[in-house]
This record gives sequence, structure tokens and C-alpha cells, in this order.
Amino acid sequence: MSKKLVLAFVLLGLLYGCATAPVTGRKQLILIDPKTEVRLGLKAYEEILKKEKLCNDPVISTLVQRVGMRIARASGKHYDWEFKVIDKPDTINAFCLPGGKVFVYTGILPVAENEAGLATVLAHEIAHAIARHGAERMSIAMVAAFGETLAAHLFDFKNPRTRELFLAAYGLGTTIGVILPYSRKQEYEADTIGLYLMAKAGYDPREAVRFWERMRKVAAGRKKIPEFLSTHPADERRIEAIKNYLPKVLPIYEKANPKYGLGEKIPEPHCR
Repeated sequence: MSKKLVLAFVLLGLLYGCATAPVTGRKQLILIDPKTEVRLGLKAYEEILKKEKLCNDPVISTLVQRVGMRIARASGKHYDWEFKVIDKPDTINAFCLPGGKVFVYTGILPVAENEAGLATVLAHEIAHAIARHGAERMSIAMVAAFGETLAAHLFDFKNPRTRELFLAAYGLGTTIGVILPYSRKQEYEADTIGLYLMAKAGYDPREAVRFWERMRKVAAGRKKIPEFLSTHPADERRIEAIKNYLPKVLPIYEKANPKYGLGEKIPEPHCR
């Protein structure tokens, strides 16, 4: 590996590595510029629209759009926000791409139950986007890949089998010791930022606890993997963390104007 390559990587880190997450103030390592991040998000958005069936229920679409835009405005981030509902009753999920393209699966709507439950979901996903968690994960992966190449070069393994074992151990170590813990840290952070956003938007943040308790019941019969092998924290830890943060966001909710509380109950979707 040339000295020029090492120097270029270090300079890249100095130029783009200094970032700060909103609300929490956590320092971040981000090596991808915002324009590239948004461009990647838009490309993924177009691909998803081509392959997924959207729910054309106007009541559901309007409700998701309404709640989503309230959260988006509370974020203060001027993305080109769009909110789409994917017709998949068996998929309990939602996600937000870099640049503000948000997808909600119909399967999560019964768990949300009401607007505040949906706000919990949308605020969490929007938090990922405004905190640039996707770019941060890509940056961590880049650093891990660079470290692997650098270590292999420095040790200069002569035996191919030794090199193979080293790279396998390195990959496992960085995944369990760095990448997965970072992912769980981002999930906690998205919960924290999300609580702030939904409170600022006028939705009762206490519903976040009830939403995750409902999620825990839904997941009760499913096979669980150990938390240290998961990208997400255990539901019990997540609920406890949310409860601990509620005293900080309830005053924000009390000052919100207008205040929507739990909002409307989410009707059963009728996608055609």
C-alpha cells in the first residue's frame, strides 16, 4: 500500500469526518458528502418504487403524509420529503432513505394503532435520516475495510491459509466489536431524537413506550438472536431507555402548539 493512499485516506477523514448528530450532540465519523448521500438515497427510492406495490388507500396515504410532514417540519431539515405506504400486511417495518424518502409497510399500522404510534415510527426513521446514520454506517465500513487492507499489508502474510484466517477473524471482530454495536447505538439515538421530534410536533411521546410494548408482544413468538449479534437493541432495553428519556421531552410536548395527543385511530387499510 502506497504512502500516498494512506495520506489520502487520512486527509479525507479530516475533511469530512467531523459531524455532530442533532439533539444528542454525539460526534460522528462521516466520510461521505451530503450530496452523494442524497443521490444514493434517490437512486434507491426510484428502484423501490419500481418493484414494490404501493397502497392506494387515500385515507391511509393522507394520514401517513399528514403525520410524516408534521414530524419532518419539526426536524427543521429541508429535504424533499415524501411518504409512501407499501402494501405488505405481513411486514412490520418502515424506513427512511437519505434525503427524506420514507416508506411505511401496511403491516406496522395495526401495531401503531393511532397517529402518535405512527409518529413514533416515522420520527424514529426520520431521525436516522437527519442524523445521517446511513452515511455513518458506510463510513465505518470504509474504515474497517481500510484497516483490513492496511493490517494485511503490514503483517505481509506469506502463508495464504494464515492470511485467510486472519482476514476471517478480522471481519468477525469488526462486525461484532464495532459495526453491530455502532448500529445499536444509532438505534438508541434514533429513539432519542425521535422522541424529541414527535414531542415538538405535538404528539404525546409517552405513546412511544406503549408502541414498543405492543411491538414486543408481536415479536414474542418469534425466534430471537442474541443482542450482541443484532443490529437492534433488545426491546426491553429500548423501552427502558425511552422511559428514562421521557422526562426531558415531556416539557417540549407540553409547550407544543398545536397539540395532537394520540391523534386519530388508524383505520384498517384497504389497498387495491
